Amino acid sequence: MDTSISIAIAGRNPDTVNYENALRSLGADAFTTLDPEQCINCDGLLLPGGGDITPAFFGQHDHGSRTIDTQLDIIQLQILDLFVKWGKPVLGICKGLQIINVHFGGTICQHIKNAAAHQWNGKDMYHYVYHIGCSRTDFFHQLYGSSAFVNSAHHQAVDKLGRDLLPVCQAHDGTIEALSHASLPVCGVQWHPERIMEQGGGELLTYFLKTCSK
Repeated sequence: MDTSISIAIAGRNPDTVNYENALRSLGADAFTTLDPEQCINCDGLLLPGGGDITPAFFGQHDHGSRTIDTQLDIIQLQILDLFVKWGKPVLGICKGLQIINVHFGGTICQHIKNAAAHQWNGKDMYHYVYHIGCSRTDFFHQLYGSSAFVNSAHHQAVDKLGRDLLPVCQAHDGTIEALSHASLPVCGVQWHPERIMEQGGGELLTYFLKTCSK
């Protein structure tokens, strides 16, 4: 991969080291920042995993959210808004997918009913996700076909989808596990590809970098 591809990771070190290392292993120039000015010349944005989003940002009171960082939420939403306006590629991972959904007016289920099958319990959980919809041209079907075996470390999930966002795959219990925008180069996954690079994660991050190089 061409090292001229520059990816901003909207988060805080050292929480983003895994993302930086994964992208750099594929040849990208990846760095962590919360400064919008440092993003101006970047080719793409990665929204990383983390705590839960401030419920007020999707019109709810707190009834199950954990490890909220409102300041971080505000900055991530601001940086995402810039990349959307610029029409540049965005990949959301775990919380990052949820940030995308909230940005486009969607809501979050603050604690899913089947959380035990999805949330971190001293280690990642693993389960299958299944392609949904009729499109065979979306990123998931291109990379994995009808299903994939992924890791999982979340207790929240997309509830109402945001404007122009399309569900791409779901877990066995109906939890939305990936989404994409109908017209913008914006997508998100609920799993952590940076932690399963040899089990399909590398293919997803490579796909993202290719979209950033166009």
